Amino acid sequence: VWGIMNAFIALGAVKQATLAMVAPGIAEALIATAMGLFAAIPAVIAYNRFTNRVEKVDNQYMNFIDEFVAILQRQSLSNGKTVKGDAL
Repeated sequence: VWGIMNAFIALGAVKQATLAMVAPGIAEALIATAMGLFAAIPAVIAYNRFTNRVEKVDNQYMNFIDEFVAILQRQSLSNGKTVKGDAL
């Protein structure tokens, strides 16, 4: 952004604009954009992988909880007792 702003400021200061005056500012902006993409793309990929792994672990925990509660309920029913507070 700064490179393009500098290019337009330089254009406003002269009466006749040439490509040689605008090119350095635009090149600077393109290089900064490329560096930003170089950092952002791997970060997004890493974030998506991390989020996916966390979701898998969460699903495994929820499955474990459901199975454990079912086992406790079966055991309590076989002993003739009821489990208080089924809202786990």
